[in-house]
Amino acid sequence: MSEDTIYKAASGAEPFRFDDKVARVFPDMLRRSIPGYAASIEAIGSLAARYVRAGTNCYDLGCSLGAATIAMRQGILEPGCRIVAVDSSEAMIERCKRVVARDTTPPDQMTDIDIVLDDIREIEIVNASMVVLNYTLQFVDLADRDALLRDICKGINEGGILVLSEKVVDENPDMEKLLVDLHHEHKRRNNYSALEVSRKRAALENVLVPETVALHRKRLKAAGFSHSAVWLRYFNFVSIIALR
Repeated sequence: MSEDTIYKAASGAEPFRFDDKVARVFPDMLRRSIPGYAASIEAIGSLAARYVRAGTNCYDLGCSLGAATIAMRQGILEPGCRIVAVDSSEAMIERCKRVVARDTTPPDQMTDIDIVLDDIREIEIVNASMVVLNYTLQFVDLADRDALLRDICKGINEGGILVLSEKVVDENPDMEKLLVDLHHEHKRRNNYSALEVSRKRAALENVLVPETVALHRKRLKAAGFSHSAVWLRYFNFVSIIALR
């Protein structure tokens, strides 16, 4: 695993991009930056075992290097399924293909995976039993989020599931300040300097746009999901499950 040293040198003046430089260190970046990330990936496999039905499609929207894709594949117990992994970053897609090629899932569990370079807003969701947006929606333009969730819900079969993981903001300013401070402390414990934290935060400004949990759940209800719940929260990072 290559170490993330991007913001030791970068000024942070350039907006954050999912380019080859980021793709190369992405696993280390996630491990050190997102508390609870490993738990969210583990749960995706468990949810796949519970919700994926035979002959249906699963989607990993914003798949990056394919961690959620592989977790779904390893969890799926039913035959005749297909996973569609989508990302708009060519650098991520190329590395995702290598990750999938090295997957050690037993042959009898080798669900087919289609790896697609495209904007997730252009993907038609059909005959889906599971869709994953793992820290993806936060990078989609605010004006497009409602329509995207409606399209996803429309393509999920009754009884199917959406996993939505996001960085969020708290409605209470004092609590939000505490959660941000705790997150920054988490990064420093993982050997990011205060300067690196500051530079990356500047680079993500207006690129990653978080919202409140209440707004996410309101959008999911409006999109047509029958129920939603936060199943994991660690500081200002949450994972929500929504049932069709």
